[in-house]
Amino acid sequence: MEESRSHTSRSLIPPSTQEILQHAQSPAWTSHTSQTGRNITIIDKEGASHTFQVADGDNILDIAQAHDLEMEGACGGSCACSTCHVIVDDPDMYDKMEEPDDDENDMLDLAFGLTETSRLGCQVKMSKALDGLAVKLPSMTRNMQASDFAAGKKD
Repeated sequence: MEESRSHTSRSLIPPSTQEILQHAQSPAWTSHTSQTGRNITIIDKEGASHTFQVADGDNILDIAQAHDLEMEGACGGSCACSTCHVIVDDPDMYDKMEEPDDDENDMLDLAFGLTETSRLGCQVKMSKALDGLAVKLPSMTRNMQASDFAAGKKD
C-alpha cells in the first residue's frame, strides 16, 4: 500500500520577516478600505495626499515609514531629533491633541519650518479624537539631534 503524503509548502522567508509582512498587510496598515480603524491623511513634500486607515495608538512616524513615505525619524522615534516634524493641517484638530511635553518642544525648536501647529510625528498617537487627521510634511528637515548638543558641551 502506498502511503499518502500531504505536502505542506514551506516558505523561504524567515518567520520574523513573515510576521512583518503579515502585519503590513493587516487591516491596520491597509489603505482606506474598510469601516474600522482611524483615518489619517499625510500630504507629502510634493503635495500628494495619502490616506490610510490605522489603529488607535499608531504614531505618525510609524505610519509614514510603513507606507514608504519620506519621513526619516533619525532617532528611531525616541523624541531626540526633529526629522519626523509634521504640520497639522487643521488648527481645530491640533487643539484636540495632548500638549507637547518639554522634550518634544525642545526638539521642535530645531525643526525646519516650525509653525503654530507643528508636532513630531513620533509623539502623535492616533485615537478616536484624531480620526480624520491631516498632516503635511515640511519641504525640508533639519537633522539635528539632542546628542549633537551634548557633544558640544564638553569642556
